[in-house]
Amino acid sequence: MKIALGVSGGIAAYKAAEIVRQLQERGVQVQVIMTAAAQEFVRPLTFAALSGEKVITSMFGWGTEQSNLDSAVEHIAVAQSIDALLVAPATADVLAKFAQGIANDFLSTLYLATTAPVIVAPAMNVNMWEHPATQANLDILRRRGVLLVEPGSGYLACGMVGAGRLAEPEEIVAATLERLGIAQDLAGETVLITAGPTREPIDPVRYIGNRSSGKMGYALAEAALRRGAKVILVSGPTALQPPSATKTIFVETAQQMRTAVLDRWEQAGIIIMAAAVGDYHVENVSPEKIKRKAALELQLEPNPDILADLGSLRHATGKRTPLLIGFAAETGNLLENARTKLAQKQVDAIVLNDVSRKGIGFDSDRNEVTIVTPTGTIAVPEASKLEVAQKILEAALRLGQQVASPVPSRAGEADV
Repeated sequence: MKIALGVSGGIAAYKAAEIVRQLQERGVQVQVIMTAAAQEFVRPLTFAALSGEKVITSMFGWGTEQSNLDSAVEHIAVAQSIDALLVAPATADVLAKFAQGIANDFLSTLYLATTAPVIVAPAMNVNMWEHPATQANLDILRRRGVLLVEPGSGYLACGMVGAGRLAEPEEIVAATLERLGIAQDLAGETVLITAGPTREPIDPVRYIGNRSSGKMGYALAEAALRRGAKVILVSGPTALQPPSATKTIFVETAQQMRTAVLDRWEQAGIIIMAAAVGDYHVENVSPEKIKRKAALELQLEPNPDILADLGSLRHATGKRTPLLIGFAAETGNLLENARTKLAQKQVDAIVLNDVSRKGIGFDSDRNEVTIVTPTGTIAVPEASKLEVAQKILEAALRLGQQVASPVPSRAGEADV
């Protein structure tokens, strides 16, 4: 998800840095656009360092004819790439430009060019805020569907007291995400997620692995961040870049994943085991590369069942927390196998994947799952893995609300 953050000129411009940080904590990419006046209060370098992105400060670049041409159409490229335009602080001048369709800098031009949702958080002197012209412009913007994050009242930088203070960054971020349909219902919660495959070495060169790409687990991490959670991601080897706001622990073998999870499980209120943990490891790993031969025999031993261990640990405490959700990759007898795992592992739900189907599941950007619980099933139709992740989190929240005190006798397993 990408949000353009417009920063206009006012003493409250420094608070936009905190808005960038909070958006990034929720896995949001932020592209900052600064007006000329905003640059008198905060330097662009501040936002570049925070966001990791180029800060747009003018309509036209300087340099070669080609770079100037690229800059001339950059507002169109940004307008088409963002999921929302947020302006904080929004001065009376910016509000007037937006309302009257004036496009004489990058930010006002971007407003006219984008079809994404627009959110404005005004900040100004109380008299400017209450002026009929400002209020008329706000009425126009409201009618157009622009979301207004109302300013607060109190002592203002100009020395006056009244309305016009920029809303708190937390309120602005929450309103922005809510406008995008992203609830903050995991705020204050810690979610532990495992993702990707495990690799069991045969020798220094070879290993036993599986086809998991880690995309489902990483989508769950991003979705949980967007909903306000603190996310701990335990990841096997993947080609994916984890969301920057996650605390990521990289592992390779099933035993390493088990150690990482058991060291942290009590920190979490929700644990989702989306990793494809290998069932076996090689008993005697060769310290040297094994030379090619006609036949090679490997003695395999079972790996630990991490989710079953978690279920047993939770059962031993007599608590229903953390909420435990596992994944099951199946190719036949789908619901029967999932329900068996649910009953054996002492967890709250199993997310069932039919990995025999092409186009979903392993190494795909799409998925279709069935969430199996002790009381029934929830069908999640085919969608992007991020959309499926949101459905899984919604189900987890509902399960959490249903949890009483004793641990149920039925539960599940995570192996994909």
